[in-house]
Amino acid sequence: MSVISVPQAFNEDDLYVDLRSIIGHSLFLKCEGFNFAGSIKLKAAAEMVEAADRDGVLTPGSILVESSSGNLGVALSMIAASKGYRFLCVTDSRCNLSTRLLMEALGAEVHIITEPDAAGGFLGARLDYVRALCASDDRYVWLNQYTNPGNWMAHYRTTAPAIARQFPQLDVLFVGAGTTGTLMGCARYFEEWPRPVRVVAVDSLGSVTFGGPPGRRMIPGLGASVRPPLLDESYVDEVVWVDEADAIRACHRLARRGFLFGGSTGTVVSGAMSWLARHGAGALTAVAIAPDLGDRYLDTVYQANWVEAIYGQDVLRNDVDVPVQACHQTAV
Repeated sequence: MSVISVPQAFNEDDLYVDLRSIIGHSLFLKCEGFNFAGSIKLKAAAEMVEAADRDGVLTPGSILVESSSGNLGVALSMIAASKGYRFLCVTDSRCNLSTRLLMEALGAEVHIITEPDAAGGFLGARLDYVRALCASDDRYVWLNQYTNPGNWMAHYRTTAPAIARQFPQLDVLFVGAGTTGTLMGCARYFEEWPRPVRVVAVDSLGSVTFGGPPGRRMIPGLGASVRPPLLDESYVDEVVWVDEADAIRACHRLARRGFLFGGSTGTVVSGAMSWLARHGAGALTAVAIAPDLGDRYLDTVYQANWVEAIYGQDVLRNDVDVPVQACHQTAV
C-alpha cells in the first residue's frame, strides 16, 4: 500500500509495454504518464521547484511563471497548488483544450499566445512575454525549463537509472526532443554506463532543434522553433525526424490495440519503428520513452475532423500498411 500526502510523491517509474506484437519489432515502451500530473514532466517540475525552494528563490509572495506547451504547465500547476504558490502558465493556441482546463482546475492562470514571433515562432513569442512579465514585477519567478539544469538532472537521477535497472543489456534508447531535458539527462547517464548504449533522438519535421528548416507543427510537446539551450549534440548518436502524419498513424495503431498514448509518444514510436526497420535490429534490446498518455489528445490526435482538417482525408486510410516515412541523420 502506498500512502502519500502530496501529489508529486507518487510516480510509477517501472511500467513498460512490449510493442513487438503491434509494430513488428522488439521495442519496450517506458510509460511515464502514471502520476497525478499525467506525464514525464512531473520529474523536471519537481526538481526545478525543489531547487528554487532550497536556494531561497521562491518566497511566500512569489508567483511561478513558465512557458509550456502543456504538460510541464500541468505538473507545475499541481505542485504549485500543493505548495501554496500562485502559478501562471504561458502557452499558445496549439495547447490542447483539456490541458488548459486541467491547469485552470488546479488553480493556475493560463495566458495563451495567439500570434507567433516572426523569427522564433510561438515559442519565441511565449519567451518574450515571460521576459517582459518578469521585468515588470519582481514577484514573478521564472524557472525557465529551457536553461534550468534541473530539467535534465531530474532524468539523470531518475529516468535513466530506472531504465538501466530493468534493462542492463540495453543497446539503443529512443528519446523525444522537446526542451531536450529528458534527452540530455538520459544521454549523460548512459555516456557513463559500462556498456555502450546508442542514444537516438526523435524530433518532429519542422523543428529547428537539430538544424532542420522550420515548418508547421501542430502536435504540442516535441520539436522547437528555437534551438534548446540545454542541447549538447555530442551526447546524441543519431537523430530521426518524423512527419506528424506518421506520428498520428502510430498513435492510432497503438489505440487499436488498447493503448491510448499522446502525440509525443506517437512521434517517438514512429521514429523508433523506422530506425529499427532500417537496422534489422532483431537482436537488439531497445527502449523508447513515452512522455504521456492520450486522454488529453481526444479533441486533436484522436478527433477525426481535426486530423482530416490538418493532415488530409487520407492520413488514416489503411494506415497499418503505410510505411513510416521518417528521415534519418547521424548527429554531428
